[in-house]
Amino acid sequence: MKKFILFTTALLVLGSSCLFAQNKHFTTNGIIEYEKSVNMYAVFQKIIDKDNEAWLQPAFDSYKKTQPQFRKLKSTLAFGNNKTLFTPIEPEAQGNTFFLDNPMVGQNNTVQTDLNTYTSIDQKKVFESVFLVKDSVRKINWKITTETREIAGFTCRRANALVLDSVYVVAFYTDDITVPGGPESFAGLPGMILGLAIPHENVTWFATKVSEVPVDDKALAAPKKGKAVDRKGLTATLTDVMKNWGNQSNIYLKAFIL
Repeated sequence: MKKFILFTTALLVLGSSCLFAQNKHFTTNGIIEYEKSVNMYAVFQKIIDKDNEAWLQPAFDSYKKTQPQFRKLKSTLAFGNNKTLFTPIEPEAQGNTFFLDNPMVGQNNTVQTDLNTYTSIDQKKVFESVFLVKDSVRKINWKITTETREIAGFTCRRANALVLDSVYVVAFYTDDITVPGGPESFAGLPGMILGLAIPHENVTWFATKVSEVPVDDKALAAPKKGKAVDRKGLTATLTDVMKNWGNQSNIYLKAFIL
């Protein structure tokens, strides 16, 4: 009798779980609003060294007296039909533009990712030039953890990875949004990335709002203007341009190819 009761209970639990899974709602199209946050003080401090500290340290001290520690930037990610389009929103004009030419503190990329063909087209602003980087979606070896957090109303699971061999990245994704994309050029998890942090670069992206709305192919069209290159070609071009920039070359190169 006890075995029969246990068996019946197990069937009821299994049936309830299956019914829940069948009734669970998954989001397949919509628009996500992200906020990028940059710790300007930390980024600024990193570029000060023994060769420039005589003039750059006073400039940094003055900057801290008048400017906020964190710079906030807005962007959107439209998604549908297993495609995404990441688009920066131009920030309002700022009175103090010192240090804003550092690519890590801005938003230089408009990125269309096609997860059906696993290809991406990235319109990238590099100072006065514009490149159109056409390549496969960057392969990232994510390690999924058991840690979770709430972002924009969704329960998200944490995943960690290294990109460009040494850049540590933390992502939070939700499988309630089935498109496996994310902000900028980050993708490849079992759902949408709603939170992203590059801790050692003092930068984060977090979704502030998710709107489930119809998104047609026109709203997901790839950018078209720019000099066509692939990721390897862009890296080679930038490396050659910045070869005499000293320590700054590594900082700028990393920011442009992330």
